[in-house]
Amino acid sequence: MRAIVIHRFGGPEELQLAEVATPEPGAGEVLIRVVLAGVNPADWKCREGRLQHYFNYQFPFIVGFDAAGVVERVGESVTEYAVGDTVLTSSNQGRGEWGSYAEYVKSSTANVARLPKGIDFAQGATIPTAGATAWGAVHDVGAVKAGQKVLINGGSSSVGIFAIQLAKAAGCEVAATCGPANLDFVKSLGADHVINYRSEAVLEATAAWAPEGVDLLVDAIGLSSLPADSTRVIRPGGALVAIATLIQDIGGFDAALAKSRDVRLLSNMAAAARIPEHLRAVVDAVAQGRVTTPPYEILPLEQAGEAHRRVADGHVRGKLLLRVGAG
Repeated sequence: MRAIVIHRFGGPEELQLAEVATPEPGAGEVLIRVVLAGVNPADWKCREGRLQHYFNYQFPFIVGFDAAGVVERVGESVTEYAVGDTVLTSSNQGRGEWGSYAEYVKSSTANVARLPKGIDFAQGATIPTAGATAWGAVHDVGAVKAGQKVLINGGSSSVGIFAIQLAKAAGCEVAATCGPANLDFVKSLGADHVINYRSEAVLEATAAWAPEGVDLLVDAIGLSSLPADSTRVIRPGGALVAIATLIQDIGGFDAALAKSRDVRLLSNMAAAARIPEHLRAVVDAVAQGRVTTPPYEILPLEQAGEAHRRVADGHVRGKLLLRVGAG
């Protein structure tokens, strides 16, 4: 099969088109013919070797968590899916196995969901990692309740887009940060207050919007885009949830200040064992119309390196997808 592989850690130039053996699904797994693969920030970090503490992987390696496609084969004991089913998936890359930048990807059924009615392959490919991450941050680790105030740092990112909508659907008031080009877009997602991080001081703007403090802050950007003392805008008893694969995550915040204010510093990975539940929950939310999928742009598989450069630059609205096969 055709695939984008890396033979060593490094820059985008390490992503090379190659012919490799098609994997075989084992017990509890399905083989999916990939139509579109999603590109996530975790993908370029995987390519650079930054995720080695999460899983072991050996070269040649195929990067990629997300895909949408068609079930090609099913492994032993699989009864919930059949050949020809249209599905989306978060691949087994998190176990150190080949990812989704390939004509075929093997996935555990726990990380597979059927495409909802009315959702095409492109929309489906935007969901797995971003959607499940947002659900985990807002609902599982963040445990939001109706009437609370939530700040999303990175409202136009794929995680931020899902997080805003999930918090609004839960009955929360939501503020979100973004750049000037995305102000109207983020408002259209339902954000009650939008902060232009280029012209406003984020913490001061948040404090003006929520004088008693927000209940939850979800940092969907990292990269030290928020000050270390950001917990000062969170009310006592509230929480800051950081996405574990970001640079910088929890370690970028003042732990002593958080403790003194009774604010919890939490990682979305605290609920990692429940990621399959998060995936299904957000797919259900999309199917029910409570959440819409992010906007996307499709690039050819051969331009995986360019996709990584753009995602690493941090200013993509929504998702970049790679066209792998017909569908």
